[in-house]
Amino acid sequence: MSTIQELRTKPWAAYLLPGVVIIAAALFPLFRPPLDGFMDDCILALAYVMMALGLNLVVGFAGLLDLGYVAFYALGAMAVGWWASDFFTGAGGEKGIHIGVTGFAKTLPGIHVNFLLLVVGAIIVCAVAGAIIGLPTLRLRGDYIAIVTLAFGEIIGRIFANGDEITFFGDYKLSNGRQSISPIDSIDVPALAPFDSALNLRPYYWTIFAMVLVVLFVNFRLRDSKLGRAWIALREDEVAAASMGVPLVKTKLLAYATGGAFGGISGAFLGAYFSSVNANQFQFGFSIFILAMVILGGLGSIWGVVLGAVALSFVNIRLIPDVLDQGFVGDALRDAGLKFSFTEISFGVFGFILVIMMVLRPEGLLPERRRKMELTEGIGETESVFEARV
Repeated sequence: MSTIQELRTKPWAAYLLPGVVIIAAALFPLFRPPLDGFMDDCILALAYVMMALGLNLVVGFAGLLDLGYVAFYALGAMAVGWWASDFFTGAGGEKGIHIGVTGFAKTLPGIHVNFLLLVVGAIIVCAVAGAIIGLPTLRLRGDYIAIVTLAFGEIIGRIFANGDEITFFGDYKLSNGRQSISPIDSIDVPALAPFDSALNLRPYYWTIFAMVLVVLFVNFRLRDSKLGRAWIALREDEVAAASMGVPLVKTKLLAYATGGAFGGISGAFLGAYFSSVNANQFQFGFSIFILAMVILGGLGSIWGVVLGAVALSFVNIRLIPDVLDQGFVGDALRDAGLKFSFTEISFGVFGFILVIMMVLRPEGLLPERRRKMELTEGIGETESVFEARV
């Protein structure tokens, strides 16, 4: 038996490659400058990975098509805008309310809450919102679920876009409308100095990397749990799942709440990382962008979704603006006299990639085993039966 075959028989062999990848990813910032454009791209990609993993719970595990996932990004980001800035200037008698923050933020007016507490707040807000969004879909299936979730995503986005006209508790507004809520407090983790994106991106990278690892762990545990098996049964056949005792209402609501919580965590991080929250970020196209990551990687496949999210993130951040627009492709188009920008049709590029995937590999880049069997089972059997009859 060869050395490779011997390694495969070891109980820890399945964890070897993921472990090496995780260690390499954790050490990666040490080999890059503190302010590195590529590290910035990786931070955004990891934030999108977290969102895609959350949507995968809803779409990939439970089979509930969600086209309004941007709502959870909006709620998570707005939670940071409300509770980590001077948005509520009059709070605390204009002296501000400060919970667990240090440094300069402790002297500012408004509400300023420690980032870890903000993450917990975003989880609660988005989990409740997910359950509320899921309520109207309990009796719906297929395309009707997509329409309802799409409507909720649009409603949340429009509410925040016009939030400067909505007042509560006296003169407080819901949002700044089309203007940004800025600046947002830097991430402040206990025992560490507040982060500064103008000086060093490494703390941001390690923070979002640690958050992704936690979300990955939760995803694997959920997949193998009783709830995860209930989601998969619901996806395969809702009627059969109900007849076997799966509580449909509870199972669906937990899928929406859990997926929404992950989207809210990522939204909270991005709000703090960008140091501003703007309602123009909460567009319908963002939901499609995250959904495309799930489809590209493979519905229900955790590692596949990670790969799909990273791939589409770098297509959006690097390939389209730097290669297609500014590289040899862009130069060729300009030499031909065509004033054409791929950035303006980025979703067309994503659509083309998905069409190619559906033709060549419909199960995704790294498909889930069950999903792969569904799409490939019986391919050769039909031909053999037909030939036998002839």
